[in-house]
Amino acid sequence: MTFTGDELRLGTRGSQLALWQAHAVANRLAESGGPPCRIVVIKTSGDRLQEAPLSDVGSKRLFVKEIEDALVRDEIDLAVHSSKDMPVVLPRGLAIAAVLPREDPRDAVVLPGEVHLKTSVDELANRGASSQTPAAGAVEPGEASKDIDDLVSLLGQSPSIGTGSVRRIAQLTRVFPGARFQPIRGNLDTRLKKLDRGEHDALVLAAAGLRRLGFESRISLLLPSSVSVPAPGQGIVAIEIREDDERVRRVVEGIGDRGAWAALSAERAVVETLGGGCQTPIGALATLVGTDEVEVNAVVVAVDGSRAVRATDHGSRIDAVAIGARVGAQLLAHGANEILDEARRSQGAVEGIQP
Repeated sequence: MTFTGDELRLGTRGSQLALWQAHAVANRLAESGGPPCRIVVIKTSGDRLQEAPLSDVGSKRLFVKEIEDALVRDEIDLAVHSSKDMPVVLPRGLAIAAVLPREDPRDAVVLPGEVHLKTSVDELANRGASSQTPAAGAVEPGEASKDIDDLVSLLGQSPSIGTGSVRRIAQLTRVFPGARFQPIRGNLDTRLKKLDRGEHDALVLAAAGLRRLGFESRISLLLPSSVSVPAPGQGIVAIEIREDDERVRRVVEGIGDRGAWAALSAERAVVETLGGGCQTPIGALATLVGTDEVEVNAVVVAVDGSRAVRATDHGSRIDAVAIGARVGAQLLAHGANEILDEARRSQGAVEGIQP
């Protein structure tokens, strides 16, 4: 592909991970023959309100609003986001044009530097799927159960766990009913320093961010989806453009990954069917099976961990949206709406954000 236009203005947040994502997109565009990108850092509401609980400031578009506003005003040509930060209903006139290949979507437990599980890091690495494979991980059920038992034995029943994610808290409460979950914000290296200083017994973070920023060695345990179903879109970098900007669309679509696109489409369809947002206890994971199949697993969990409903479906990748919608409908049929209504009512008592 050859591009003869001027540079593209690429909007992004200024965090470590956001800048990694922005440069990854810029590099892929350059490698494909596209135009150079000028990185435009935009501070979002989520960046300005680092100390405020999410329940006090709201979650809709918290990490994307100002960037999307700049896109609508033609101040930038494309925006790069962690797709899990994006609401399922985009502002009028905007669209996701492409996504990059997915990194490991699982949640990861990180322990202080001198603390280790019985299972070695090398064993975990050998068990896990490739970082480029959007699967829940090639870990046998017995192995996963043993790893979780080891974690509970190590941390005890009432550890301090650093995470403000409603979804993670709801699921992990079922494993650690006496845990004290505490929000932890800031760049990744800041969070790890707080952990190593003893402010928490463990952190639960997205494995994708740890891998992308060079902290893969800090992963103590990758949580299987039987314990923690990831956030919809976790590990996927999305590129958003103005819907009618065909020039930018043609350039961006050339670097898109079809498998990750199918997975994201299915997971967002689950959330859209449920009417959920970023800070609701919804987990959804679409796993690619073979060359043309996708399997979708999703869960809705009560904030206190007392109840969970699960659903799964599979089919052709070209039907990814319909499969996700069917999974969402299954969840609703089994009472997910009651759990979500209660979660929304209790939202004000939950602090923090998804890292």
